Amino acid sequence: MYKNLIILLIFLSAPLALFGESVEFIAEAPSSVVVGNRFGLTYTVNQDCKDFRAADMSDFSVLMGPSTSHSSSVQIINGSVNKSTTITYTYILVGENPGTYTIPGATVVVKGDKYTSNALTIKVLPADEAGQSSQQGSSQGGQQQGQTLNNKDSKTSQSGNNQMFIRQVISKTKVYEQEAFLVTYKLYTRYNLRDLTNVKFPEYKGFYVQDIELDPNRQMTTEHYNGLNYSTFVLKQALLYPQHSGTQEIESGSLDAVIVERVQNHSNSIFDGFFDSYQDVRKSIKIPSAKIEVMPLPKGAPKSFKGAVGKFDVKSSISAENLKANDALTVKLNISGTGNLKLIKNPELEFPADFDVYDPKVDNSIKITAAGTSGSKSIEYLAIPRFGGDFEINGVEFSWFDPSVGQYKTVNTPNYKVKVEGSADQTQVISSGTVSNKESVRNLGSDIRHIHTDVKLKSKSAGFYGTGGFVAGYAVPFAVFVLLLILLQKQARENANIALKRTKRASKVAVKRLKSAAKFMKAGDRNHFYEETMKALWGYLSDKLSIPQSDLTKDNVRDKLSAKGVNDEVVTEFLNTLQDCEFARFSSANDENLSMQAIYGRATKLIEALENA
Repeated sequence: MYKNLIILLIFLSAPLALFGESVEFIAEAPSSVVVGNRFGLTYTVNQDCKDFRAADMSDFSVLMGPSTSHSSSVQIINGSVNKSTTITYTYILVGENPGTYTIPGATVVVKGDKYTSNALTIKVLPADEAGQSSQQGSSQGGQQQGQTLNNKDSKTSQSGNNQMFIRQVISKTKVYEQEAFLVTYKLYTRYNLRDLTNVKFPEYKGFYVQDIELDPNRQMTTEHYNGLNYSTFVLKQALLYPQHSGTQEIESGSLDAVIVERVQNHSNSIFDGFFDSYQDVRKSIKIPSAKIEVMPLPKGAPKSFKGAVGKFDVKSSISAENLKANDALTVKLNISGTGNLKLIKNPELEFPADFDVYDPKVDNSIKITAAGTSGSKSIEYLAIPRFGGDFEINGVEFSWFDPSVGQYKTVNTPNYKVKVEGSADQTQVISSGTVSNKESVRNLGSDIRHIHTDVKLKSKSAGFYGTGGFVAGYAVPFAVFVLLLILLQKQARENANIALKRTKRASKVAVKRLKSAAKFMKAGDRNHFYEETMKALWGYLSDKLSIPQSDLTKDNVRDKLSAKGVNDEVVTEFLNTLQDCEFARFSSANDENLSMQAIYGRATKLIEALENA
């Protein structure tokens, strides 16, 4: 009886569980395809539907479709019923003519309501040019390999032929100091790529670097380049801010690619001739270098110019223009726009002398994308008026250099008149004197203080001279003075020896960074985990060897550590761990040795081994 009642309640509650579930109707297809190659177009809806109507596909040839698949599942957890339904409509299309085409959204009816899917833009790439695909070999997507190209692009480096190379795409090669430009590293391949290892990007000496966070789930796409179609993958993007004028060089780098090549069997057996085997082949690819012409900022900069470069807007506001003495007053300055926001110094805001001023509070809301660094920097200046009266707070003059027009620009925020309630003659007793305002406090020491006449003298007691208390009164302060002098001298020597301080705190800082990496590991944040682990290893080595990180490279680390007597196995493991961290950040390969737990354990053991050495 009770069992049947529970089952009835479950089925009655099923519509309530489904009620309010949002409808998702999504269209998916490759962003780029090659002329003559088939590709799939799918429409997926997450609820039961009817009256599906496809969009206009006249720009493509429809080989098949729509084929419909339907899947559903019901879960009952603690009496709660969850039902999920997925319906998929699939088409097989072929692009006949190169160009960029748009497929409008399809429509479907769910519970009497009409829904429209997203539109899709698909780029149809031309086929490989005649004569460019004479060489045969293994390539991704069934493409044929091409012969070597006479590529004159100085930003493209090729590994022996045109089958795999890396392009370094730079948005600008002539910029001003502090003007950002985008550098992109993109891998082009016609091979079946299995893995990337030993990735070594340039170190960007002379530039302030802001890495752009790429989608960790990004996939390879197809691109037509120099007459051939390649599978491409963006390895890295960064915004670079040159710190010095003159010709600056972005150094070269390298990586190793593991590809799958077909090996034809030469056998006398008639059956073996039908089958080919495959093998992994490692190829070294060079990341090209580049030169950037950095122009100095023009002369005649305003006095208020503090290094801001870009396009900015400045606004200010005040919390109150009427308040009481000892009440807090804030002036908020907001700098927004695009440029080197992170490098901008806080403008100086002057308050009247009778205000107690505190350190400003800074709040950054900055977004870093391929289009540049944009956002806002909010600065709150806090002050407390101590006396009544009428005061004026002068505005801020802010200047920046706009590289798009090659000129300095200046903006002034408004002045604010503030009325503080409280007598302007308000006095404050300090010791035995009186002051009327803050300026008087500063001059109080030079005034003649009041002479007290009601002084009572006491006779000095006899017999204290030469007693133990008398001797202790001199000996103890003297001993304390000597001890403090020794401690201060020792501390001064240690403070003077910066290298010694860095060496002592190297292990502590590294452990702190590894703890931060552990938090990212628990949160499943792979990118920040590997980044923090690399900072811990590089920072530890920099502090321990008293060498700036900019002067440390993987090429000279071995020499530096060997000179300190570190075992070769520890040195090799250190370099391998750094390489694995770099690779793991940009690869989705599922390798136990590259997992966050494995890397964290290796890094911890490395710090202990280096500390012991």
